[in-house]
Amino acid sequence: MREREPVGIFGGSGFYSFLDDVEEIVLDTPYGPPSAPIRVGEIDGRAVAFMPRHGDRHTLPPHRINYRANVWAMREVGVRRIIGPCACGSLKPELEPGTFVICDQFIDRTRGRIDTFYDGPRTTHVAAADPYCADLGQLLADCARELSIPVVEGGTVVVIQGPRFSTRAESRWFAQMGCDVVNMTQYPEAWLARELGLCYANVSLVTDYDAGLEGRDDIEPVSADAAFEVFARNIDRLRALLFRAVPRVGPQPEDQCASALDRAIVQG
Repeated sequence: MREREPVGIFGGSGFYSFLDDVEEIVLDTPYGPPSAPIRVGEIDGRAVAFMPRHGDRHTLPPHRINYRANVWAMREVGVRRIIGPCACGSLKPELEPGTFVICDQFIDRTRGRIDTFYDGPRTTHVAAADPYCADLGQLLADCARELSIPVVEGGTVVVIQGPRFSTRAESRWFAQMGCDVVNMTQYPEAWLARELGLCYANVSLVTDYDAGLEGRDDIEPVSADAAFEVFARNIDRLRALLFRAVPRVGPQPEDQCASALDRAIVQG
């Protein structure tokens, strides 16, 4: 049964559709409507459930996305393992635009976002030391290398509130903290998946150098047009990676992600 569970994919900025032959599933959730209907199709016999997190026409900025509804809807259609591609800005000279980073840590710098399914009365504290699925991340990195896509396995994404980009001072601070890339949507999306006991792996596609790099006058701070242009040039490589990886996604392992709630509920 688990081999037939669909692999969930959230599309990011510039990534609004995935497969042509799909069944469209419109869902409501206890948390309101998700960003878009879920489109279910197949890659080499493996079911795929796709949803653009910003909506079909990018009408939802990062701080207005109903992350709880999106993740809940994925689980409702049977998803146990999610891949969350996103665009990101680089905070390091060596992470050039076009590089894929498989992040394994995040730092949350958002504010005011609803970021838990557990509002009480039952108190639940889910461990967050390793918030991404290592097994799924390893598969994505392996597949990227097979396709000769420049990939970095492991990295820290700092998630900012948006919709504005970083100031130069913020960008320097994030780099000094040891962050590798900056993004606006990984939190709470990745974390909410863990709270439901789902696997979640990230593919961050570097589109720019955030607010620029110190000592490099030739590198301009990011603009929306420039970031989308780089993403558009690399969308075929992202699709190729997903088409390579999805058929090889195995059933969810019983440890870590699936067992996240085993020791998290406080008994009164």
